[in-house]
Amino acid sequence: MSKRIGILTGGGDAPGLNAVIRAVVLTARSRYGWDVIGVREGFDGFLTGLPTITLDEENVSELLARGGTILGAANRGSPFARKVTLSDGSVEVVDVSHEALEHMAEIGLDALIVAGGDGTMSIAQKLVQMGARIVGVPKTIDNDLSGTDLTFGFDTAIRTATEALDKLRTTAESHHRVMVLEVMGRHAGWIALQTGVAGGADAILLPEIPFDISVVCDKIKALKAAGRRFSLIVVAEGAMPSGGEQSYYIATQAGREGKLGGMGDRVGHWLADCVEAEVRVTVLGHVQRGGQPTPRDRWLATRFGSAAVHLVAQERWGTMAALQGNRVVAVPMEEALVMNVVDANGEMVRMARDMGVVFG
Repeated sequence: MSKRIGILTGGGDAPGLNAVIRAVVLTARSRYGWDVIGVREGFDGFLTGLPTITLDEENVSELLARGGTILGAANRGSPFARKVTLSDGSVEVVDVSHEALEHMAEIGLDALIVAGGDGTMSIAQKLVQMGARIVGVPKTIDNDLSGTDLTFGFDTAIRTATEALDKLRTTAESHHRVMVLEVMGRHAGWIALQTGVAGGADAILLPEIPFDISVVCDKIKALKAAGRRFSLIVVAEGAMPSGGEQSYYIATQAGREGKLGGMGDRVGHWLADCVEAEVRVTVLGHVQRGGQPTPRDRWLATRFGSAAVHLVAQERWGTMAALQGNRVVAVPMEEALVMNVVDANGEMVRMARDMGVVFG
């Protein structure tokens, strides 16, 4: 039976999204003979009248190594909470999920594949409960989704951050400085932890372990007393001091989630007050999302995209492809809604402590 399936990319972009799109198209067409339609700008594409894109072997042939997503993404768009401006200029949040389902039917989609993180999977799961035929592909550079051992984009983000830390090491050593590197990680510190260990950081500050800045200061002083005149500190953007709060450069307001950022600068200022050394702060920000995916991310994204097509063929609605061990399996979408965070007392943190790393 011929099918017409759609694919959209929700949430923030991540290296490997285009590889997922390519895998979906090639598997759907070569294995099943299905047509594939690209929905633009995430779930917003069903609500804003954006034209869809017919995807075939030709227009996905060069996507494997390309960063970003050719379909665009919308990390604040939800049909269950859409902002509508009223005639008096006020803004109301309304549920227009029925419109999304109607548009899916209007463009003749037999099924939809969504690639995204916990927000995207939450929306998809609710639509499935309303009768939509959807399967998922887990995506986040933070690697903070449960149900899967790994998400694509994470390996690329770690490589980018580790390369930055390696470069900071050489200039720190040359000028006898304390270098602070702020990386992404709102509520889960996987990027900071793995970057810090891979790059030889002296201190790693995570959202899961509230820190005491005096512990970091003591570490830097001890290194200097032992003859090392530079230090490397990795800070997750969601890290927070003991008894304090996370740092926001845009505050949370009614109807709008705040934007984390600035903890690296705060740590830099505190360190400058307690150590006799120049302190410099580098914030990587969205550099971690950009660029070509690593071979490992291309491989994982391709496996996920192909597996999602097979889940459509099996009509396993409300499931997502996931990596468990060396196998790609199907798990319920709700498993992705439980955040995968660093275990403060787990083996990885213990290993880092054994290497002399402090966590504040």
